Amino acid sequence: MTGGMRMPTTADLMSMWNASGLKEKMIFTFLMLVLFRLGIHLPVYGINNEIFSNIASGNNILGFLDLFAGGALRKVSIFALGIGPYITSSIIMQLMAVIIPALEKLQKEDGEAGRRKLSQYTRIFTVVLAAFQGIIFMTYLAHLPGSIAPGLSHTMFYVSSVITLTAGSVLVMWMSELITEKGIGNGGSLIIFVGILSGIPLYSANTWQMVAHDTMLMWGLVLLLTIFFVTMIFIVIMQEAVRKVIIVNPKRQVGNKVYGGVNTFIPFKLNPGGVMPIIFAVAILLFPSTILSLVGQANLPAGWVQDMVLVLNKIFNPSGLTYYAIYFVMIVGLTFFYASIMPNMQPREIADNLKKYGSSIPGIKPGKPTADALDNILTKTTFIGALGLGIIALVPAFASYITRITTLQGIGATSLIIMVGVALDLINQVRTHLLARNYETFLKE
Repeated sequence: MTGGMRMPTTADLMSMWNASGLKEKMIFTFLMLVLFRLGIHLPVYGINNEIFSNIASGNNILGFLDLFAGGALRKVSIFALGIGPYITSSIIMQLMAVIIPALEKLQKEDGEAGRRKLSQYTRIFTVVLAAFQGIIFMTYLAHLPGSIAPGLSHTMFYVSSVITLTAGSVLVMWMSELITEKGIGNGGSLIIFVGILSGIPLYSANTWQMVAHDTMLMWGLVLLLTIFFVTMIFIVIMQEAVRKVIIVNPKRQVGNKVYGGVNTFIPFKLNPGGVMPIIFAVAILLFPSTILSLVGQANLPAGWVQDMVLVLNKIFNPSGLTYYAIYFVMIVGLTFFYASIMPNMQPREIADNLKKYGSSIPGIKPGKPTADALDNILTKTTFIGALGLGIIALVPAFASYITRITTLQGIGATSLIIMVGVALDLINQVRTHLLARNYETFLKE
């Protein structure tokens, strides 16, 4: 395994800014993120958000969800649902594409037209999910005394608020797709990234208030921050490490010159899914957690329904051991799932291409033996990456528990991996853009 990355120098940064087209992409991305941040401060009409804000402050699930919404949930803004419905819809559609042959055909065989159609299905399902979450959210708010301004028509307010929340979520989806298409980086990941960054000052202030007058807690904070720093280093290693498979290329003689015959390699990433398994796992777990948390705080009649909600709430509580066990298993499973759908990690296709061009892996016959060998390598590599990613996701959370500093738990393991992963992905995309521009310039010359 190899890993590591070189930090960009001043010359690199100047080259990035002056490269043709990159400046415009970076400015467009920045403006879209600013637009998203402005929308967070636009509240839904007729809501007294201070009441819900006080409840969200004391609820781990709502606080965690609010972190990924960039503070929009606590403010009950038009972007309160955030990017969550779109990410959940994307996950479900990708899973369905594996199960349903018609969707798999759209994804793999119908080219760009098929992928556009699949994207359209994802958008439609996003609207359905956003409307459903909006109904649950508004039903909960309607039962909070004083949360709705007096004098409003209950039915009209309810309908208009659900429409507003759904439209806000669709607008966030549209902005994320525009960033992905016309900007730099993955739009959905960047929106989550900015949301997490915006919560750091609040978490830092709460942490300082907690440890300011306790020497033991101060030492605990130093230990916790050290663990966070070490975790970031391992995240970088996990994101950048690759397994190189040596490829022997055949020699070709053209006239008096011999071409080829130089050994190359295929780089298989240790963590092929990057930050996406983490985001997917969080999105899947937060969906039932949010609904259970809202339903659990409603005035349910005593009985088996209330008991079941309490049990499920305990299972999906982000501060519980059961939650982290499910979280770990989901990260491992989603890493394997993401690796299985990536075009550059299909052993049979890679083996066929190698055989077509006369290339081979040293000591392995072309065709099926090569496909089996690659499948074995990818399974081992992905297992190590998935296990490492799962462990990294759990270590800071347990460190928070041991040091008794829970105010930073919201920006712990999950947020760290997302922030570092998105930052690395952004840097890699910028580098790829620069290499492409330099290559175009070289061809023109």
